[in-house]
Amino acid sequence: MTMFELMVEETFDAAHALRGYEGACENLHGHTWRVQVFLKGTKLNKIGLMEDFKVIRKGLADVIRPFDHKLLNDVAPFLLRNPTSENLAETIFRQLKKKFKAVAKVTVWESPTTCASYY
Repeated sequence: MTMFELMVEETFDAAHALRGYEGACENLHGHTWRVQVFLKGTKLNKIGLMEDFKVIRKGLADVIRPFDHKLLNDVAPFLLRNPTSENLAETIFRQLKKKFKAVAKVTVWESPTTCASYY
């Protein structure tokens, strides 16, 4: 079966402190978060697109806007839930899935060498 995969990437800046963590990450610190959204599908529209990159990018921007330049611990859903990379990836995935059925994975990078993905 033929499968297409699209990826759109955006960044935002935000701080967090990991509750219950023993080490430096329990302290307030920030990241330039890099978010990659992957869509998968088998069909293209009449002009040969699975989805317009502009539309995906806008959808992602809308989802991450509430997090940008914020302390994640003070933003829903992280008021009680730990603002880990894993939980951020799941939150973004679930919100984007409402906009795009073809969302297959969200990867959140908190540094150039560390990331978490949610499928």
